[in-house]
Amino acid sequence: MGAEVAAGGGSLPGFLGRKSRYARMDDVLPPEPEDGGGVRVRGGGGGSSSRRYVFACSVFASLNHVLLGYDVGVMSGCIIFIQKDLHITEVQQEVLVGCLSFISLLGSLAAGRTSDAIGRKWTIGLAAAVFQAGAAIMTFAPSFAVLMTGRLLAGIGIGIGIMVAPVYISEISPATLRGTLASFPEIFISFGILLGYVSNLAFAGLPDHINWRVMLGAGILPSTSIAFVLLVIPESPRWLVMQSRASDARAVLAKVSDSEEEAQERLAEIEEAARVTASGKVAWRELVRPSPVVRRMLITGLGVQFFQQATGIDALVYYSPTIFRDSGITTESQLLAATVAVGFSKVAFIVIAIVLVDHVGRKPLLYISTIGITACLAVLAASLSLLARGALPSGRRGRARHPDGAVGIGFALNRMASGGVAMSFLSICRAVTVAGAFTAFAVVSAVSVVFVHLFVPETSGKTLEQIESLFGGGVVTSGEVELGDAERLEHKRLVTH
Repeated sequence: MGAEVAAGGGSLPGFLGRKSRYARMDDVLPPEPEDGGGVRVRGGGGGSSSRRYVFACSVFASLNHVLLGYDVGVMSGCIIFIQKDLHITEVQQEVLVGCLSFISLLGSLAAGRTSDAIGRKWTIGLAAAVFQAGAAIMTFAPSFAVLMTGRLLAGIGIGIGIMVAPVYISEISPATLRGTLASFPEIFISFGILLGYVSNLAFAGLPDHINWRVMLGAGILPSTSIAFVLLVIPESPRWLVMQSRASDARAVLAKVSDSEEEAQERLAEIEEAARVTASGKVAWRELVRPSPVVRRMLITGLGVQFFQQATGIDALVYYSPTIFRDSGITTESQLLAATVAVGFSKVAFIVIAIVLVDHVGRKPLLYISTIGITACLAVLAASLSLLARGALPSGRRGRARHPDGAVGIGFALNRMASGGVAMSFLSICRAVTVAGAFTAFAVVSAVSVVFVHLFVPETSGKTLEQIESLFGGGVVTSGEVELGDAERLEHKRLVTH
């Protein structure tokens, strides 16, 4: 799909059949003499082999995200059998489930310095090794304390992996494919969640003191593939430049670029960016005392990340069996089978969203998802309330998931919101019932629809520079961020030069 999107460029149909007004900066190449001028849009042609190579590297780099997804998904079923075997309390269940988000945040904070010291490639391997150690400890844990030790170690490994992989992908990918390839981690997380659900169902028939251990131990298998990955993928060209290894960076860029000229251009951009990186303190100062442009970006990025978790998505992922049991499904096999169906639904709709995102646009999809989530949560809350009163027969439900948003500080807010929801869900349900908890989630989701309308601009088909102009030179009209004069002039210059 990546090559097709790149070839399509700005001519892809927009939302409701509209044509995009913009040509991507990175898709517009200099005019060819034999064609007598004009604009040539980059196609798949001679760069197909390099794009396949970048695609493969992005897939391999995203494998650590399977570990996060698997750990999240498998714990939803494991917790049922861990409670029976180790006799843990409800609070201990919440801590065991929710601590992953907070601990993975610590791993993510350590990932920056680690990847700068040993490289992106070997940091991916380190993340897998740390996770393997944690998973092994959990598999053989004789008590809750030892189980938590393994959980904390696995969380650190997951945090390192999920932070360094997107960085690596962005640093090896050409601009025309970066948006598509950057979505790989989300797909792999969802696929890992599905694998976790399937593992629950497959091993649930084993004795209670064995089944949850096998479920957790099976998570080690995906991480062993990282050893092969380290033999295949190259080091990040940006890191190589930072280590004064420009010739090695040039060799890597030659493999991941469509032409030698593009490789040279990217190398020059990386070298310039590496020089700017030295002013890191200035960047943090701008976050502490942001300019109006940065403030609008922060509001948008942090808001999207917050609402992504505050709508209760992780409660549905972690506690699906518990929620299904409350709806009247009683046997463990039926509970876990229903949870597997949730996993398939999640994967399917994320793939659909990725296919549509460059055709429909980001903001229309956010509208559809947030409104859909609000409606589903309201129906879910009402159904649970009626079930509790005996007004409805026992039944089954589904759920929705919306796309993710910003990175950096937004990632930290995302993890903290996720951990807060996961570590308090059972207590909230006990205090206000499951229906009451999802009523609160529905209210938060409704607020997120308003937030998307007021603060989130459409970024489909725009470069980072154009996106920045939306926040700086745009005019807000009825909640939409329109193009400023500077961007119109830049677009005109590109298509007429």
